[in-house]
Amino acid sequence: MALFDAPARQVQHHARRAAAETAPWVQRLARLGYAAKGVVYIIIGYVAADAAFSPAEQVQGSRGALNTILQQPFGKVLLGIVALGLAGYVLWKAVQAVMDPEHKGSDAKGMGARIGYGISGVLYAGLTLEAVRMLRGHGGGQGDGAQHWTGMVMDKPFGRWLVGLVGLGIAGYGVYQLVRAFKSDLTKKLNLEGSAVATRRRVVALGKAGMAARGVVFLIIGWLVLQSARHYNASEAQGLEGALVKLREAPAGPWVLAAVALGLIAYGIFQLVKARYRTIRAA
Repeated sequence: MALFDAPARQVQHHARRAAAETAPWVQRLARLGYAAKGVVYIIIGYVAADAAFSPAEQVQGSRGALNTILQQPFGKVLLGIVALGLAGYVLWKAVQAVMDPEHKGSDAKGMGARIGYGISGVLYAGLTLEAVRMLRGHGGGQGDGAQHWTGMVMDKPFGRWLVGLVGLGIAGYGVYQLVRAFKSDLTKKLNLEGSAVATRRRVVALGKAGMAARGVVFLIIGWLVLQSARHYNASEAQGLEGALVKLREAPAGPWVLAAVALGLIAYGIFQLVKARYRTIRAA
């Protein structure tokens, strides 16, 4: 056994050294990723708030927010920075899912959290690719992506049931966000030592408002996906943009949309706080 102990220790030593050397880069990219995510949500919330009482104004989702960035002065430079940040966020989610630097573990609860990190990474990878396509002069920033994928899945055997399960999963995530908004310690992973109590309260308020708004939006998205499966009609499935439109069309919709829009802005600001103060252990 001693014959193999030395090579094994060497492999472990090199692995730890490689992780230590790459950790600072992962941390920087992760922070840039939180910042990019925050900017996207602030734009979505701002546009939704502007459109709440103006039916002529169009709400927009994540891809629309990227398109808004592209249309600004030096838009390609700004969008390039956001794309890099989103790529960093995807990398961080992959590290969380695979390397488990936050010690979630391999039990059912831990694996559930790590699978969630992986799903989040896949979703933001799609948004990153969309940003790259826009930089190359392709992609419109908005579209019926939810309908497209729902239609593709429903054309497969048992596809309708699969779409229904996805809808349930999205709605369940919305419930999770609402529960987390009121029960979780949102400052647990933030390094706010030395900050005033009032500052900590403001950070918590931003996080709670943002989580609650996201919970409402994901509940609506899940319900719309479920309806598309129930009616075997892919056009009923909607993403973030469609969910915000549904909010505006509901009774007292403009007021509800305005409240959710402010929540999304709060969530974006909370991501900027995380970009600065979140504890990130990449190795």
